[in-house]
Amino acid sequence: MSTTAPELTIALADYDDPADGAAIVGLLDAYARDPMGGGEPLADTTRDTLVDALASFPGAFSLIARLDDTAVGLANCFTGFSTFAAAPLVNIHDMAVLPAHRGKGVGRALMQAVEAEALKRGACKVTLEVLGGNDTAKALYRSCGYGDYSLDPETGTAQFWQKTLI
Repeated sequence: MSTTAPELTIALADYDDPADGAAIVGLLDAYARDPMGGGEPLADTTRDTLVDALASFPGAFSLIARLDDTAVGLANCFTGFSTFAAAPLVNIHDMAVLPAHRGKGVGRALMQAVEAEALKRGACKVTLEVLGGNDTAKALYRSCGYGDYSLDPETGTAQFWQKTLI
């Protein structure tokens, strides 16, 4: 008896498709519950409004990784603009792979799909944030060619800061 390995596919999410919407919310909620996502479930209001908000936000796109018909990974991305290059850029805002599917190439395939979509959109670069203690993610990102950047080594590397407003 032979068994066939599940097929990994990655596709742009259709925010109008209920199955894609459910996959986005479910995968992001799983990520939010993970220690690297904050360890808390998404708020009910976020769960209820996320997909419509993404659909209405200019430049937003999501990629869903599926093994056969099961959603196992997600990249939520936003198109921005690089003033130094006078060209679009893509920021990976959320990168999530369900724990049972980590270490199997899903994250790498999502990264490659983001880069391909960024090139289609004319982006000059892809950016992302990663927690300093997320060594697994950092190893993946480094192996895909990502790293700290600086304009001049004497001024140091760029840092991501935030101020919560709401």
